[in-house]
Amino acid sequence: MTLTSRPRVRYLALLGVLPLALAACSSSGDPADSTPSTSASESAEETAPTEQATVTPRIVITYDGGLQVLDATSLEVVSDIPLDGFNRINPAGDNRHVLVSTTGGFQVLDAGTWGEPHGDHGHYYTSDPALTDLVYEAEKPGHAVVHAGRTALFDDGTGEIVIVDSAEIADGVTDHARELTLPAAHHGVAVELSDGTLLVTDGTEEERSGVRVLDADGEEIAATDDCPGVHGEATAADEHVVIGCEDGVVLYADGELTKIDSPDDYGRIGNQAGSEESAIVLGDYKSDPDAELERPTRISLINTETGELQLVDLPSSYTFRSIARGDDGEALVLGTDGSLHVIDPESGELERSIEIMDAWEEPLDWQQPRPAIRVLEGTAYVSDPATNEIHAVDIETGEVWNSATLEVTPNEITLVSGDVPTTHDEEGAHEGHDHGDEDEADGHDHEEEAEGHDAEGDGHDHDHDHENE
Repeated sequence: MTLTSRPRVRYLALLGVLPLALAACSSSGDPADSTPSTSASESAEETAPTEQATVTPRIVITYDGGLQVLDATSLEVVSDIPLDGFNRINPAGDNRHVLVSTTGGFQVLDAGTWGEPHGDHGHYYTSDPALTDLVYEAEKPGHAVVHAGRTALFDDGTGEIVIVDSAEIADGVTDHARELTLPAAHHGVAVELSDGTLLVTDGTEEERSGVRVLDADGEEIAATDDCPGVHGEATAADEHVVIGCEDGVVLYADGELTKIDSPDDYGRIGNQAGSEESAIVLGDYKSDPDAELERPTRISLINTETGELQLVDLPSSYTFRSIARGDDGEALVLGTDGSLHVIDPESGELERSIEIMDAWEEPLDWQQPRPAIRVLEGTAYVSDPATNEIHAVDIETGEVWNSATLEVTPNEITLVSGDVPTTHDEEGAHEGHDHGDEDEADGHDHEEEAEGHDAEGDGHDHDHDHENE
């Protein structure tokens, strides 16, 4: 199947970057009448940033009716931003901005914390968070994947992909941007590697089973159609990439695509979490194609060097927002028993379980809040919608070193480090996406939707499992 490559074509709206609250006060209400295109960075600098002694990481959460930005150390609310609709969030890749999947596309949120390089050190600043008017247009904004200093945005409604330098995410489409249009729209994903190689999924709204690999010029260099229900991706050490299927995964390594089968005829791996510190990819695992909502108790560990797939039994079930990786590659699963389970990815051994909250049950509707986990600098940040709490957990010691109660019920959660952004030549962390099964919107359990709008890149949780589809 031919893929059309259209580098540097603009299909996003550059509307200016006034905070949403100010834009709403415009007498005309017409975005075209607002300030001409500027970057979010320029807008923030005009509001007198405050220099800090060190990095100031922040947490962004969604709730029914808006977004909140928290200080990741104190867990205090820095800003509350009203925004109607069911909104998804993903890291933008520059350690400062967050992509909000909302009406019209991927809208850029400035979390108000950043670093600037200065010789052999950095300077760090904070400002008030602001939802900018910069929108990467998309009919159905899906996965946003950050890897190797590049951010790939996938429009499920049109099959269009735009890839930009992560450090330039607040500048819109620049000369470094790349755009592709796939033959058919589908819930898909794209990831660009450091040499310009691009992996994309292939399918239609009714069925998807393909993975295609394109070189930097857009020419197909590898392909397979042996990945039914293709969903989600994660990148491991040495830029080995895993794409999830309903009967295993497809592995891209050393220029080749290889199918790794599940031990069950139906063994769906729809959400994955990778780490540049590990050759192992952590995946979920579901084996009942007829379940209204399967509550899995096994996870998968895919060795991208040997091609082996190992299943590990857990003390409890978990959901698509439950998997993450530690800074040293630890496999982390937040269980419905209220504990964070730490697994050695090499052996599959359950090393310890850290009790954090009361036991909970996964809701049938994937859009409904459920506990979620994100990791930054040795701390796992865990949300508990039942109590409206956020917990900060030291992964190594198991200490819950801070907790806070919010006035809203948290749904999705993501993090920005506030550090100096990586460049296009540097490898960026890839947060897994948890796309809870949005595919279920058609009557299946949308539970694991955008996985990752995910894996390292922690980003959506869209796991579309058949059951949840």
